[in-house]
Order: sequence, then structure tokens, then C-alpha cells
Amino acid sequence: MSIFDIFAKLEQEKKDKTPQPIDWLVVGLGNPGIQYTNTRHNTGFRVMDALCKKHNVRCDRHKFKALTGEAVLGGHRVLLVKPQTYMNLSGEAVGAAADFYKIPPEHILVIFDDISLPVGTLRIRPKGSAGGQNGVKDIIAELGSDQFPRIKVGIGAKPHPDYDLADWVLSNVTEEEMPAMNDAVDRAVLAVSELIENGVHAATQKYNGKAAQPKQCK
Repeated sequence: MSIFDIFAKLEQEKKDKTPQPIDWLVVGLGNPGIQYTNTRHNTGFRVMDALCKKHNVRCDRHKFKALTGEAVLGGHRVLLVKPQTYMNLSGEAVGAAADFYKIPPEHILVIFDDISLPVGTLRIRPKGSAGGQNGVKDIIAELGSDQFPRIKVGIGAKPHPDYDLADWVLSNVTEEEMPAMNDAVDRAVLAVSELIENGVHAATQKYNGKAAQPKQCK
């Protein structure tokens, strides 16, 4: 091996060790504070915590008015983001991170709760309106775009029309609802990697809706 070959090999090894740039944001929405941990509105945080656990990473670095961490998902280097601004100002954290890393809306995946879906149901979409979700509304305003993919996790509708919406979304998931919620969270975690690697359509085909129920033996 010539001296030129050795230098070429060393240069290639150096390139191989250089980390790829962050090219996706994965954002889970919720409210900071232990009092909100088990509430319906913190479903996005619940998914992020499960995602971190599955991939053995941490999301605890304070940056961009959020708790952040890094992971490789679907072959891409991803910044994990849990905004700490309270739900209504989630866009501040997302906008700051997107601006810093020059991430386009199409590579910002947002995970949040949806009262229009039954508990345990996922709805994956490539874009869309806020649908009354204030955190998503603020992200749209901050980015100036609604063209970002999202994973909605059902938390169920208000038990009756007169029930205060804020009270409902800030209520705890019940013991009876927990199995369906846990299943939805687990599928949402899988959907994140699927969407980043293979696109929204592939994730939709695999994970939209409810989990298939096992057939009852007769």
C-alpha cells in the first residue's frame, strides 16, 4: 500500500466517523410538571418517553425551551423534542429547533392527543389543520406552514357536551382505558421509525386505526 493509499484510507475513516447532520425533528406535545404526567393532554410526552426507552436514549437536555435528545431512527439522525413552554406555546420550541437545524416542515413529525378519536386509535397524516389542538395551532403559526406530518393518538371525546374541554383533556387516563392507551403508544413508537424511513403512506398502512383484536375462541 502506497503512502497515498494510506492517506486516502485515513481520510475515509475520518469521514465515516463524522456524524450525519440532524435532518428530522420528532416532537411530542404535553405540559411540563408532574401533576400533568398521566393526563390525556400529555399523550405526546407519553409516546416520547416510550420512544426513548425503546431506543435506549435520553431526552433531558435543556435546549430550545424544550427537553431534547438525539437518536438514529429509520436511518436518520433525529432530534427528539419535548417542549417545556406549556401546550399553547409549543411552537416556540419547535420553531427554534427547526430554524437552528434548518429542518423543513416536511421533516418535523409532531405527536399529540386528539379528542375526536377513541382511546387506542392512531391517525397518521402528512399535513393538515390544527383541528382545535392548541399546541399544533401554535406550531403552525410559528412555522408558517401546516405541511408537517403528524401522529394523532386518540384520548376519547368528552363524556357529555356540557363537560368542560380543559377539564377533560387535563383529566387522567382511567385504569380501564390504560390497556388501549398503552397499545396505542407502543404502535405510535413503531410508526415514528416507519414514517421516517419509508414515508407517511407506509406508516399509515401499518398503524392507522386501532390494533387488531384477537379472535374469540368459540
